[in-house]
Amino acid sequence: MTNLATPHTHAVEDVCCPGADCELLPREQADELADVFKALADPTRVRLLQYLAESQSGTACACHLPTALGVSQPTLSFHMRKLHDAGLVTREKRGRWVHYSIRPESLARVRGFLALPAHRSGDLCC
Repeated sequence: MTNLATPHTHAVEDVCCPGADCELLPREQADELADVFKALADPTRVRLLQYLAESQSGTACACHLPTALGVSQPTLSFHMRKLHDAGLVTREKRGRWVHYSIRPESLARVRGFLALPAHRSGDLCC
């Protein structure tokens, strides 16, 4: 009777890198940040936000924005509503016009998130 030897296999060590030693971002905060990033995923809204941020008075009247951006009033209203709903701007009715301003605290939240540490490729364990 012939004894068939089984090939010798080396055990490969199952290596798993440790995860982060922190809590996951709560779902509600993640949803809020995702809404902000969705609002900023449109070039017109990015331009609007920059225009508002750089306005001398810290506010801009809706009457000036369509001409500055080359869009119609209904298009402006659509985009400003998206920025407002994402919490990036405030609006104040003055007479027949609406004035928009940046909400600095919302931008600070986004900046804080974007400042997450990035690991260099040499730091990877796997």
